[in-house]
Amino acid sequence: MALMKIFFTLLIVMSVLQSASHGAVYKVGDSAGWTIIGNVDYKAWASPKNFHVGDTIIFEYNEKFHNVMRVTHGMYRACNTSAPLEIYASGNDSINITNHGHHFFICGVPGHCQAGQKVDVNVPRPNNKNVTQEAASTAPTPSSSSSALASSFPPAHAPAPSKAPPSATIIGLVPFFLTPLLLIAGYSTA
Repeated sequence: MALMKIFFTLLIVMSVLQSASHGAVYKVGDSAGWTIIGNVDYKAWASPKNFHVGDTIIFEYNEKFHNVMRVTHGMYRACNTSAPLEIYASGNDSINITNHGHHFFICGVPGHCQAGQKVDVNVPRPNNKNVTQEAASTAPTPSSSSSALASSFPPAHAPAPSKAPPSATIIGLVPFFLTPLLLIAGYSTA
């Protein structure tokens, strides 16, 4: 019976950790998708969003009439399609954001970029100074029984969970789920 509890608890913990490890998914243009029809303002679409490394950007469009080109900032501003960094043309392109900074996309069909079919997906870098100060101000003080152990490790300067990327958030969740698992298994955490 105890082994069954451990198994199910472990299964639940793994499910929670896996679901937390995936970034957000954004469909460019929401229900309108990637198009020039309907006067979609892609700048207005992107501006309220908080993009992070690990997020996925999906471009849905009719591949007979559109494509997606990842371009440089200069190419984005000029709607220059001559030398894109990447070209997507499936009609359902899923692009994983793997780094901070601006990610510029345009439609390469003549006239579409000029008509507004372009988007700047900005993934800001975390403000390390504010994150470090916030983490230090909210860090718990080690108890007398754990101070010897704590002093043997360098201080952690991890961002607060609300500002952490999904992978850092998972690491923060491990002790939360591991303690009940150990208690169920009969181990003492004291």
